Amino acid sequence: MTPPRKSSEGSRYLYEGFDAAAARIEANERVAEERWAALDYRLSQIDAVLERLEKRIWVGVYGVAAFLLAQMGEALIHAAVK
Repeated sequence: MTPPRKSSEGSRYLYEGFDAAAARIEANERVAEERWAALDYRLSQIDAVLERLEKRIWVGVYGVAAFLLAQMGEALIHAAVK
């Protein structure tokens, strides 16, 4: 039988039982939560990079289209002048 515990005396682990399996499960759950948070953060960064890349690609596509339209317009003007 253990002596009654006073509120200001010693560690609670001296008087209470310690369930190692539960502590291990809790630690694994905390690690899994941290890994999930890190994965979520990294995926959000990758998503932002992909959005910026997509915008740059569309700017390039529109630039090429504008160049081709300008060339076509120039050819039409030269044909109309002759």
